[in-house]
Amino acid sequence: MLVRLLATDGDWVLTLARMVLGVIFFAHGAQKLLGWLGGHGLRATVSTFHDQLGIPVALAYIAVAAEFFGGLGLIVGLLSRIAALGVAATMIVAMFQVHWQFGFFINWFGDRQGHGIEYHLLAIALAAIIIVHGAGAFSLDRALYRRFAPSSSSDFALDLGLRAPLRRANPAGQGTIWYRSSYCNRLCPLALLGVSDELRRSCGQGSLHRGVSEVSA
Repeated sequence: MLVRLLATDGDWVLTLARMVLGVIFFAHGAQKLLGWLGGHGLRATVSTFHDQLGIPVALAYIAVAAEFFGGLGLIVGLLSRIAALGVAATMIVAMFQVHWQFGFFINWFGDRQGHGIEYHLLAIALAAIIIVHGAGAFSLDRALYRRFAPSSSSDFALDLGLRAPLRRANPAGQGTIWYRSSYCNRLCPLALLGVSDELRRSCGQGSLHRGVSEVSA
């Protein structure tokens, strides 16, 4: 279960999405929890959530923790799926509990009483990407996954299950099936993965991965 939670590949686009989301929510969480960056601190934040927005005190504490610790987790890439889920849940509650009544757009011109939901939708979309695909490159999740995942399945799960291209080559006229390793970025024989003969035959027929293509020797 933990290995699946950590699983990710080296996609730097995921890193960009994770870092942007993490920095934004760490900053907001620091305002609410510590009073940094012009914030009012934990006591004032919880009081505002409860007295003005009608949010229970327990949920207010959870929201602050999700923003601060979730943002920090996203920045370093540790348990990124859980962190992103916490951020997404906080945004969904805020969207329906508070901001839905103010329409779609942020209150750029100050002519309404509150902000609309466009910011929340963007945050939820970024969080969904991390929840589905993981933390990406330069993350503790990826380092831990490469350390603890079974060696016979880690490359295979990433390269065939997520997005890295599978290639079928015939360098020696033998019809060998190859895959591109996300770790060394080199073509390696699929036979080295220790998968079953049935799976190899499926790869050979080009049915395992719809991105299969022929490459010349």
